[in-house]
Amino acid sequence: MAASYPPQQVPVTSVPSTRVELHLSCKKLKDMDLLSKSDPIVSVLVKDAKSSSWKEHSRTERIQNCLDPEFSKAIQMEYRFEELQVLRFVVYDVDNVSPTLEDDDFLGQVEVSLGNVVSVGSTTLNLQKKNETGEGKGDLGTITIRAEEVSQLQYMLELKFSAQGLDKKDFLGKSDPYLEFAKENPDGSYTTTHRTQVIKNTLNPVWPQFEISSQTLCSSDVERRIKVTCYDWDNDGSHDLIGVFTTSLSELMEGQRKRAKLAWECINPKKQSKRKYKNSGTVNLDSVKVVRAHSFLDYVMGGCQINFTVGIDFTGSNGNPRSPSSLHYIDPHKPNEYTTALIAVGEVCQDYDSDKLFPSLGFGAKIGGQVSHEFALNGNPQNPFCAGIPGVVQAYHTALQSVELWGPTNFAPIINHVARFAEQAAGSQQHQYFILLMLTDGVISDMPDTIRAIVRASRLPMSIIIVGVGGADFSAMDKLDCDDGLLRYGSEVAERDIVQFVPFRDYKQQSPSSLAAAVLAEVPQQLTQYMRKRGIIPPNATP
Repeated sequence: MAASYPPQQVPVTSVPSTRVELHLSCKKLKDMDLLSKSDPIVSVLVKDAKSSSWKEHSRTERIQNCLDPEFSKAIQMEYRFEELQVLRFVVYDVDNVSPTLEDDDFLGQVEVSLGNVVSVGSTTLNLQKKNETGEGKGDLGTITIRAEEVSQLQYMLELKFSAQGLDKKDFLGKSDPYLEFAKENPDGSYTTTHRTQVIKNTLNPVWPQFEISSQTLCSSDVERRIKVTCYDWDNDGSHDLIGVFTTSLSELMEGQRKRAKLAWECINPKKQSKRKYKNSGTVNLDSVKVVRAHSFLDYVMGGCQINFTVGIDFTGSNGNPRSPSSLHYIDPHKPNEYTTALIAVGEVCQDYDSDKLFPSLGFGAKIGGQVSHEFALNGNPQNPFCAGIPGVVQAYHTALQSVELWGPTNFAPIINHVARFAEQAAGSQQHQYFILLMLTDGVISDMPDTIRAIVRASRLPMSIIIVGVGGADFSAMDKLDCDDGLLRYGSEVAERDIVQFVPFRDYKQQSPSSLAAAVLAEVPQQLTQYMRKRGIIPPNATP
C-alpha cells in the first residue's frame, strides 16, 4: 500500500444508453404465518441469454406483517433496446436472518421482459406458481412493476426531520412515529421511495439523518410533488395514520439556500371535518444538504486507486490440509473454495490498482509455537505484498506447508491493520480506497472486537468483504452485514454500512463471475458515499 499512486485511466468499452429504475409493489399476497402476516421480499433475477441460467440482480427490503407491500427500495439496471432482457420477480415470505432465500416460503413469481415493462411504464401481473406458464389465476396475488428512466444529472440529499405535538395513537403509550416518502406519478398515483426509522413512544420524535438520491426521491424533477405521510407503527402491520403533507425538491432546496427551518402541518383528512381540528402535529426539516452525485466511474477515471488486501482463515476447523476433506486441500485438478473465491474477486479488483502489489495476510495459525492473527502469507512481515493475484495464490499455497492450523477465528487484528493504512490516506485527502477480502470457514470468535473495528473503520475509505466457505452456520455474519440498520458498538454508531457477506455455497454451481458480482455489488456505492460525505470530488470535476 504505497502512500500515493499515479492516476490510472480505465477504458470504458461501452456506455449504456439508458438506466431504468423499477419500483415494486404487491397486492393480496398469501398469508404464510400462523400468528401474524407474511413478511414479503422480492428477489429480481436476470436470465443469461447464452446459458439460459438465472442470476440474482438485487432484492427489495423486507416488509414485516404485510400482504399489500409497497417496497421503497428501487431496482436499477441497464436497459438495452437491442437485447431481449428477461426478468424474473420472485416473492418470498422471509422469517429468518439467513442471506439465502432457499429456505423461505415461496409466495409467487412472474417472468417479463424489461422491454415490455419499459414500453408501458407500469404493469400489474398475476403471481404464478413455480413452473407455471400462461397468465396465472391470480390466487397468489399480484405484483405491480413501474419503470422510470434514470436522470443523467443526479443529486444526493442529506435530510434530517423532527416533529412536535403528534397525535397520541397508542392506548398504553404515546405513538411510535415514522415518516414515509412517496413521489407523484404522471397518472396522479404515488410510489413509495423511503421510510425513516421508527422512534418509539414519543409525540416529539427526532429522526436520524438519512441520505437519498434525487432520482429516488422525485425522479430528479425539482417540481414533482413529494407526499410525506406520518404513521404510528404497530407490530401487527396495521400502522395508524397520523397525518400527511406534500412538498417538492425545489422547496427543500430553497430551505437550504435561505438556511431557513421549514415546517409543515401534518393533516389527517379524516379529522378535517371536526370544527376545532387544526392539525395532528408539525413536521420540521431540521437540516438539508444537496450535493452533486458523482458516480463510481467518475472517481475511477479521475485516478482513484482501489487498494486490495486479502485475509485468509488458517484455523483448525478447516481440517488437515493434507486430507481431501479439508477446505484447504490442494487438489491438482481443481481449485478449492478459498482459491476460487480469491481469484474471482481479486481479478476484478486488480484492474483498479496500478502497481498490482497486494498485501496478503493469514490469521488463526500457529507459527513457531505462537498463535498469530495477522501474519504475512509470504513470510515477510515487513513486506507482505504479493505480485498480482497469481502471487497471492502461490503465497497462500506455500503458507499451508509452513504453518500449523490452530485458532480461534479473530477478525479484528486484520481489519485494524488495513484501517491504519486507510486512516493515513484519509488524513491526506488522497483519492484512495481500500478493500479487505476476508475468507473464512466459521463463526467469528472476537465478535465484540470485530464490531468495534468495523464501526471505527466505517469512517475511513474502506470496505470489508467476507466470503464464507464450507458448510458452517454463518447466520451470525448478518449482524455485520447490516442492510436493515447501521452497526453499533455501545454508544458508537457506524457512519455507513461497509460490510458485504456472501456464503460461497450459494454460488458453488455458478460461474466465478457470479460470485464476484455478488461480493462486489455494494463497493461502488460505499466508495461514492464515503467520498461524498468527506466532500472529496473527482479531479477536474465541477463541484
